[in-house]
Amino acid sequence: MSEYVERTFVALKPDAVKRGITGEIISQIEDTGLKIMGLKMVQATDQLLEQHYEEHVDKPFYEGLAEYMKEGPIVAMVVEGVHAVENMRKIIGDTDAKDAHPATIRGQYAHMSMDHADESGGLYRNIIHASATAEEAEKEVGIWFSEDELHEYQSSVESEVR
Repeated sequence: MSEYVERTFVALKPDAVKRGITGEIISQIEDTGLKIMGLKMVQATDQLLEQHYEEHVDKPFYEGLAEYMKEGPIVAMVVEGVHAVENMRKIIGDTDAKDAHPATIRGQYAHMSMDHADESGGLYRNIIHASATAEEAEKEVGIWFSEDELHEYQSSVESEVR
């Protein structure tokens, strides 16, 4: 594997699943040439979320975040490709949907700003999560997936590059 090829973790959050847009989002990811190495639907538990968000557990917003992530199933994915971490972050768009470019996943599908959520006392829902760094990706992949849930194969994009 090239030094530029890496894996990242992606989660389609409960609001994406409830809205029935998971297939559209997965298609957008695959359309970029990134490869899905693992895919499953998971109901998040307190233990899983505490591992995933360990740096936020003691913060005031954590309880609301955990409740949001347990509202329904999450579609968890491991995505692989050239500069996968950076490219997935570009594809999903800014964390605050009001700042996300319209061509990004959050720009197309997320409908609430952080300011509005804070003002209304509601939870901020932004459809999707993708690891921010290669180190975070490695940690998150290990939390959500076992090695036997990840699959190696050559995509048609990879075979075209050779």
